[in-house]
Amino acid sequence: MRGKKWIIAALILIIPGLFMTTSCSKKMVKSDGMTMAGDGGQGTGAGGDGQGAIGEDGLTPEQRAAKEQFLNEHIYFAFDRSDLSAEAQATLGRKAEYLQENTGLNVTIEGHCDERGTNEYNLALGDRRALSVKAYLENLGVSGSRMSPVSYGEERPLDPGHTEEAWSQNRRAQFIFE
Repeated sequence: MRGKKWIIAALILIIPGLFMTTSCSKKMVKSDGMTMAGDGGQGTGAGGDGQGAIGEDGLTPEQRAAKEQFLNEHIYFAFDRSDLSAEAQATLGRKAEYLQENTGLNVTIEGHCDERGTNEYNLALGDRRALSVKAYLENLGVSGSRMSPVSYGEERPLDPGHTEEAWSQNRRAQFIFE
């Protein structure tokens, strides 16, 4: 009887241990529009050049830098305006190229304003800014179905200051991946 108890106790400990030590086969993982082997080690990104290690996010250092640049490069507007300057158009040209290279990405285009003006006016102006950016990207060949414009008016300032320098940073459109 005592031997059966030891065998049962051993099986109770060994069987779950065996399940925990088995592994799954390698899977293909799609991340940010690029497909690679999901081995968690090194591999090649979309370029296939074998340069750089694949990080936990599935991106090479170069791809990660391009993604960060895309997200951190904002479109700035003049006071009470929603038209695009030459500098904004150049920035949007780079963003269009990135979106065309990464067709699996969808973005939200956020329109923002400085604190001057009423809440209602700033929400409408932020909407015009986001729609202006979306229309320009559509003209460059990015599908409108991949972009969702939204206005935050003055609700989410980048710089909380009350100076012209702060206000110029807050009059912007920025991108967020969906």
